[in-house]
Amino acid sequence: MAIFNVHVIIENKPGISDPEGETILNDLVLKGTHSAISKIKTAKMLKFTIKEKDKKSAQTRVKEICDELRIYNPMVSKITIDVFDS
Repeated sequence: MAIFNVHVIIENKPGISDPEGETILNDLVLKGTHSAISKIKTAKMLKFTIKEKDKKSAQTRVKEICDELRIYNPMVSKITIDVFDS
């Protein structure tokens, strides 16, 4: 068994509004300091440390945990799972 660091990024699916990102963008536009930025999307990241036999098993187990605990709403959110050696 090996130890892996797993990052789960939860973000809105395309087409779903992101009020937090829009607010941050509006603040930048109102300040006029970062006119090159045209869009900001926010996301939440969870960081797991897990012991599994390989990266694929670690990814599968963390996905199962996220689904089981309803950490995200699959109707409006998507998740990205990245696995790294510890």
